[in-house]
Amino acid sequence: MTRAAGGVLKRSLMIAGHRTSVSLETPFWDALREIAAGRGLSVQALVGEIDAGRGEQNLSSAVRVFVLRAVQAGAETAQAPLAEPGQRSARDPLSRAGEGC
Repeated sequence: MTRAAGGVLKRSLMIAGHRTSVSLETPFWDALREIAAGRGLSVQALVGEIDAGRGEQNLSSAVRVFVLRAVQAGAETAQAPLAEPGQRSARDPLSRAGEGC
């Protein structure tokens, strides 16, 4: 890895039988590693999958968009209701309001 200006790290990877480099900011590399680990893949394998589906988009940009979409999907899941509308979940602090009074 080499650090470029502005906190961007440039890594060389072997993708589809050829070497290429990807330049990303550190938070994107960190998120990419977490996503790859969660899928049981190496970063190189995950970038290979992103590369295969990116079309004409720049690889570094495709990786950033992939990470953004993964984070957005996780945020949507995290914001999913814990119970049906109008019901209180046991995990909802308001469901225990008045207990022990």
